[in-house]
Amino acid sequence: MQRLRSLDLLRGFDLFMLVAFCPLLMKFPPQAEWLVAIKSQFTHCSWEGFTAWDLVMPLFMFMSGVTIPFALTKYKNQAKGVFAWRIAKRVALLWVFGMVVQGNLLSLDPSQWKLFSNTLQAIAVGYAFSAIFFLNFSARTNYLIAASLLLLYWALMALGGDYSQAGNYAESVDRAVLGGFRDGAQWTEDGGVEFSPWYFYTWIISSLTFVVTVMSGMLAGDFLKNSAASGNGKAARLALAGVAAVAAGWIWGLWLPVIKPIWTSSMVMVSSGYSLLLLALFYWLADVKGWYKWIDWLRIYGTNSILAYVVSQLGLFRGTARVLLHGLEQYTGDYYPFILELGSVSIVFALLYIMFKNSKFLRV
Repeated sequence: MQRLRSLDLLRGFDLFMLVAFCPLLMKFPPQAEWLVAIKSQFTHCSWEGFTAWDLVMPLFMFMSGVTIPFALTKYKNQAKGVFAWRIAKRVALLWVFGMVVQGNLLSLDPSQWKLFSNTLQAIAVGYAFSAIFFLNFSARTNYLIAASLLLLYWALMALGGDYSQAGNYAESVDRAVLGGFRDGAQWTEDGGVEFSPWYFYTWIISSLTFVVTVMSGMLAGDFLKNSAASGNGKAARLALAGVAAVAAGWIWGLWLPVIKPIWTSSMVMVSSGYSLLLLALFYWLADVKGWYKWIDWLRIYGTNSILAYVVSQLGLFRGTARVLLHGLEQYTGDYYPFILELGSVSIVFALLYIMFKNSKFLRV
């Protein structure tokens, strides 16, 4: 089966929202009621609930899973060492990139490093286990593994505390294990740790559900690759699965709240459901109907997604945009921050476009 165009398009859509659309939207100054309502959907929920912006990270992880059956099937009949080296290298690179983006690795000061705090590291964990499960177990077994991990997370959280920001079990584990190497934490002069009162994202116990998020994409990719159904049939089944997952997630949320910062099992069901719906839509448009020319530019982001993410998160070209555009401040008033952001976004797009046209891709 040929590479699915929809994979690159959907990944490009996700990265475009992350590195271009949302930054520009938030810098756009008019505060009309309709615009404020739109902006509210591109802001993370403070705790319980789910917005459009909360889907960006899970969708990125879901798409990393979709690629597994297409990229790794050939390793099923090869020596385990070849596969192990490939996975270890990918995990190491994603971990380092994550620390560069959010872990203060480039400060060269170990006391400032944050060991586990970034989307790329969550992908690394989810990808590693999902790839192992894919190569060693059947699809039916992997469904059981995914369900078991979701239930294990629920059991740990239910037995370990409540679902408040300070009282949940995942929070206590992160503080105990990561200490001053946790994002938002600082070492004190006496060697203790001071935890930020505003940071409540968790990573260690949440790794159980990170894996399931990637696995949900892996199972969807396996279905697309191996199902004998027609293109329309595949799109319809993905959409039905998406509706069922969203409904199940919100119902489960009556007992286990939908909370993205701690990656609850119900949130995984909701976000994976929405991701399935988007995959069904993009697959039907691009690979079934061939109606993709009007969105084909999204592949510029999608084929170099890791580079787009790292460059944008580091803000490497904001200074360049300021140098080039600072003279416009006197004429543009409140719109100047938007113009600066537009300049930075445009430079990133130009870089990705040049690499796309020359078939240069950052492979991780």
